[in-house]
Amino acid sequence: MEFKLRPVSVGSIPRSLLKAHQYRLLNEPAHAESICRDILIAEPENQQALDILLLSLTDQFSHRLSERFAEAMSLRMRLFDSYRRAYLEGLVLERHALAIFRRDGQRAGPVVYEGLMDAMAAYARALELSPLGNDDAILRWNTCVRMIQRYPALTRRPLAAV
Repeated sequence: MEFKLRPVSVGSIPRSLLKAHQYRLLNEPAHAESICRDILIAEPENQQALDILLLSLTDQFSHRLSERFAEAMSLRMRLFDSYRRAYLEGLVLERHALAIFRRDGQRAGPVVYEGLMDAMAAYARALELSPLGNDDAILRWNTCVRMIQRYPALTRRPLAAV
């Protein structure tokens, strides 16, 4: 038996976005993801749906890390706002590094360190574009710094001997 998806109406999108946000808050990212995918079928460039979908994918990094990471990085390019694109790039990179750390522990120190450094570079770009009074990129930057300070194993890879 073949099942077909049923389309949502454009008029239901605001309510559906609220539901997607609520499912993320309830730690049900797969439900939020599904709702956002339905919205994006009806409105392919809906920025709020793209935003929530990207965050829902990062919420699932502990289950399907590389697949979700690649899709989240790709989705950020569909965002119109340069600040949001840079900020969410940082968030994806940071959450990716943290998922590796949770999975592999301190033995993944150099990989996690590099991921956090990449996230911090994205947050620095976001900070340059950030609206007045929005310090979100600073808050995320500081979280990365504290993580690096807290765990001594999070260091650069040693340079190879020549």
